[in-house]
Amino acid sequence: MDLVLGTMYFGTRTDEATSWAMLDRYVAAGGRVLDTANCYSFWISPTGHGGQSESVIGRWLAANAGLRDELVVATKVGQEPVDGGGVEGLSSEVVAREAARSAERLGVDVIDLYWAHGEDRSIPVEETVAAFGALVDTGAVRRLGVSNHPVWRVEQARRLAEAQGVEPYSALQLTTSYVEPRPGALVEGKDHRFGFVTDETVDYLAEHPDLELWVYSPLVQGSYDRADRPFPAAYDHPGSTARLATLASIASSRGVAPSQVVLAWLLARGWKPVVGVSTLEQLDSALAAAELELSSEDLAELDAPR
Repeated sequence: MDLVLGTMYFGTRTDEATSWAMLDRYVAAGGRVLDTANCYSFWISPTGHGGQSESVIGRWLAANAGLRDELVVATKVGQEPVDGGGVEGLSSEVVAREAARSAERLGVDVIDLYWAHGEDRSIPVEETVAAFGALVDTGAVRRLGVSNHPVWRVEQARRLAEAQGVEPYSALQLTTSYVEPRPGALVEGKDHRFGFVTDETVDYLAEHPDLELWVYSPLVQGSYDRADRPFPAAYDHPGSTARLATLASIASSRGVAPSQVVLAWLLARGWKPVVGVSTLEQLDSALAAAELELSSEDLAELDAPR
């Protein structure tokens, strides 16, 4: 199953009992990929720091010890706040230190996929690439990923990794969905300048099939299914109107929720949606979407230019 369980609010907004129940349900359904970060979720923690999500996952893994080798556990570095202001960034010191701290909270000997969570242009990219590569060389990390970076920086880092003889980034994490904001529009709550998939991203991925795409916030915070959660204003344009009408028609003909068609459409493109859910009902809906097979006619209609 290519559906990834996002665990951003585990241990903060989502209590430990509910978090464990969702982990149990996801794994029972065949899911095997967990995505977290060292900074989750500092913005709603009274401490002003993250680590809660990793700690909840670590306690759950300890209680299900025989399951560890079946799972892919991914976490991130770069966006944890530092006292006095700013974020930790991507220096060699931070990358090494935080990988060890994340592994300790998770209770794992090796991190399966380690992400550079956001850009840090105060540090030479050569230093960051070498630091991530060293983690793979020492066996602390298996694979490397990069999130919220422009395509040119991803390419630069991958070429530098090749020149240095170290492991390159082989996964890219950005946000996108079936509908997209107007080009150049500011999207409320999205503060990563290069966090969105663009046509250039899609073209780059087509030319580099070794780089997989993980998609966060694919359901736009529930906007497809919930009238009380309208799309942000940046999504209000004629292209969205046409695509939402197509989506509604296909969802109705299949007897499923529009969000399920969105997830099935992303999966059909070979992308990995990261679903951050807060209830078992939401998780069950996402899991059902992973089993939904869209016909070639459905996909052609969904992909048609608007």
